[in-house]
Amino acid sequence: MPFTVTPTAIPEVLVLEPRVFGDARGFFYESFNARDFAQATGLQVNFVQDNHSKSARGVLRGLHYQIEQAQGKLVRVVRGAEFEVAVDIRKSSATFGQWVGVELSEDNQRQLWVPPGFAHGFLVLSESAEFLYKTTDYYAPQHERSLAWNDPALAIDWPLDRLDGQQPQLSAKDAVAKRLAEAELFG
Repeated sequence: MPFTVTPTAIPEVLVLEPRVFGDARGFFYESFNARDFAQATGLQVNFVQDNHSKSARGVLRGLHYQIEQAQGKLVRVVRGAEFEVAVDIRKSSATFGQWVGVELSEDNQRQLWVPPGFAHGFLVLSESAEFLYKTTDYYAPQHERSLAWNDPALAIDWPLDRLDGQQPQLSAKDAVAKRLAEAELFG
């Protein structure tokens, strides 16, 4: 198997660690293989879009989701380091309102599977970071929603101490995101 899969505290959210082949010249690893992904996770996914994002230290994006055309995301960091968060926003789920956080970096080469029905966000911990992610549905801005990153009901333990006193930098949209109690959620 080209990677190992580890469930998080929310079993549907998975950490994938690739098998890396490296020597003094550099490294190689297979970042995605549909057959191996299905065999290792039990999931049959069809990725339709690849995205690439670059952000500066202290940028906090999210918590984003699409209320229709819900997206599953396979995310990885290829430069720098980020703290990734997935929040279960499926009202019928036993883990509704719970979150998991995982550090992804160019050094650990981990990937995170964020299933449909979850909000996703990240905080850049390095001077800058480049983030790649595959999605299972197309971006639909009319269905995009944001949860407040600092909602006390979620109590996400963002590693803000790693920003050396800097406050998170938010987009205008994320600065006015709704709290879980006010948000449009999945059934």
